[in-house]
Amino acid sequence: MEVTFESLGLSQAMLKALEQKGYGYPTTIQAEAIPPFLEWKDVIAKAPTGTGKTFAFGIPMIEHIDPEDEGVQGLILAPTRELAIQIGDELRGLLTYYQGIRVAVLYGGAGIGGQLKQLEKKPQIVVATPGRLMDHYNRKSIRLDKVKTVVLDEADRMLDMGFFKDVTRIIDKVKNRRNLGLFSATISQEVMTVSWMYQRDEVEITVEPKQEDRPDIDQFCLSCTPLEKAETSLRLLRTQGFERVMIFCNTKHMCQRLCDDFQRAGLKCDCIHGDIRQSQREKTMQQYREGKLPVLIATDVASRGIDVDDVDCVLNYDIPEENEYYVHRIGRTGRAKRKGQAWSIVSNFPEKAKLDEISKFCNFTIKPMRLNAEGTLEEEEVKAPAPPKRRCR
Repeated sequence: MEVTFESLGLSQAMLKALEQKGYGYPTTIQAEAIPPFLEWKDVIAKAPTGTGKTFAFGIPMIEHIDPEDEGVQGLILAPTRELAIQIGDELRGLLTYYQGIRVAVLYGGAGIGGQLKQLEKKPQIVVATPGRLMDHYNRKSIRLDKVKTVVLDEADRMLDMGFFKDVTRIIDKVKNRRNLGLFSATISQEVMTVSWMYQRDEVEITVEPKQEDRPDIDQFCLSCTPLEKAETSLRLLRTQGFERVMIFCNTKHMCQRLCDDFQRAGLKCDCIHGDIRQSQREKTMQQYREGKLPVLIATDVASRGIDVDDVDCVLNYDIPEENEYYVHRIGRTGRAKRKGQAWSIVSNFPEKAKLDEISKFCNFTIKPMRLNAEGTLEEEEVKAPAPPKRRCR
């Protein structure tokens, strides 16, 4: 029997919100994690990016909140501010039909004043990066004595980034905790240690990247000379009618340069990379999420934690250095059961060799295409290598 959100025993307010957002059926991780969470059990889940982890812990956390109680009851820790903001947005989307449940998002690199204002409104759910949460705790602007559920999202990355001490200190301060959720793409030694220290009779969930959970993405590449790279990318975007595109570059410098070139050519786009101020990055991200900005250009690091469901196309302007980066990049499209496209622009032999290696390593089919003069795409015939000439003696 297929699991539905109704069969998980969720409230009407939650079912209405999910229906409004167009979610018909829970993903594997949601179907497996929501029931034990609702029963206040500890959960350790290993699941790939893009399988719906936020709803897997967000839905039961919201269902447990007592709106009459103005203390913080649910705490979610995230490794980066981008991910914290995104989780906050997703939770607020689920709260459409609830009364009196508030969410605050706390992260470093932003003024503390606005965050103090959020805390004055007595949120019952707080999403935070560990460092900034400790700042607020030390300032006595937040209390953790009423927290019942703690969740570590992307636990492996958070603990790899050197937050182990902060995270364990925070969990130690939550005296009345009823359950702890650890969500992670890989179960590293540090994640195992946290589980061993703080979880009891935990429910273990492993979601393999199965065919139905794997994004449905058609992958293509276009070859051109290095000087034609920007022009070829621009022609592809203009002729294919994509509504929301994400372009990846390997360096901050390239990211900015491409953005400037595209803006001069009249394309509505913006970029995010490490040299851009956090407030500006957030503004750009907000416009992209709301659909006011059709093209976003980013580096791998700056794009961490960006989660927009309906990206039509991911364009690799530079072929990534790491195979995993390629998987991470293209995983931004083809989500929420939609079909997506991923394009890679190849302008020299090392890029071609790297893309061939990625295709082999990940077992992907990347079709070579040609963009002809009329702007239509056709499959490029791959010529068989010429047989070696026999030398006459």
